[in-house]
Amino acid sequence: MRRDIERPNVFAGPHVDRLKLARADSATVALAIAEGTARLIPVWRSRCPLIRMPSPAAYLLEFAGGPFADIHVDELILLGEYGGRAVLTTEIEADAPPPLADGAEFADLRLVAGLLPHEEAGLLAYARAMVSFRHRHRFCGSCGAPTRPQQAGRMMVCANEACATEFFPRVDPAIIVLITQGDRALLGRQAGWPAGRYSTIAGFVEPGESLEDAVRREVLEETGIVAGTTTYQSSQPWPFPRSLMLGFRAEALSTDIHLDDEELEDARWFSRAEIAAGTPLLPFPQSIAFRLIEEWYDAGSARPLAEETRLHGRG
Repeated sequence: MRRDIERPNVFAGPHVDRLKLARADSATVALAIAEGTARLIPVWRSRCPLIRMPSPAAYLLEFAGGPFADIHVDELILLGEYGGRAVLTTEIEADAPPPLADGAEFADLRLVAGLLPHEEAGLLAYARAMVSFRHRHRFCGSCGAPTRPQQAGRMMVCANEACATEFFPRVDPAIIVLITQGDRALLGRQAGWPAGRYSTIAGFVEPGESLEDAVRREVLEETGIVAGTTTYQSSQPWPFPRSLMLGFRAEALSTDIHLDDEELEDARWFSRAEIAAGTPLLPFPQSIAFRLIEEWYDAGSARPLAEETRLHGRG
């Protein structure tokens, strides 16, 4: 079985039914509201609503009779169906967070995603990404005129009839790769990261590149290491704000590190023993970077990395 189906990355997976969205419009949203079945995910300052007790979970508000029931239909975005009910999202533009039910709060999804049920983390990520799309396309990038929503908020159209440019949600493809040589893995760190944290090499795909081209270029630019054959592993939506991380493994054809790129403060080879001992502080477990390291580590170790992190108090 493919690994992305057997064990989807955080934020990935069929968490919502989007099949009917191609025919959706403002009337679709209005009908869901009128029927009293719609639920809402308000997003405030890129933060999503959740409840922490008794265990962390996404907080989906009942739209009818709720605190945001007076929001105009054109400010809403239809995400699809979740649990057989329409789910909407909208951006709350206010200096202070709007009131939620007792025990609910707006939280940074990057910090809590690993604590949420898998499908709920994906649903909140989807809402955050769509709100970001809407926020960034309030005005036309061609002529500067205001835009108006269509297709239930999933498309923005320039209000200037002479222009009428259409804007759709987009994702920015980025490669992320674990370079290995035998029992060692190449990890790098940026200057602004917490002390001791290292991660895999990553970067955006440039025009005219294949994914494999991007892997080899990024690794060479950032570390001076020549990457050989690349093998695709899995992918992860990363809505901060709109990336799609495409994970690879590659074997190094050289070993001498040369930091000629300004992106990395340091890069080193780490053995499995060093990783097990916690020498590098690894990426967050909900990231594809951690998964790339984990799968390589587990393939050559008697004890899984997840168990090592628990034994050393890091999980």
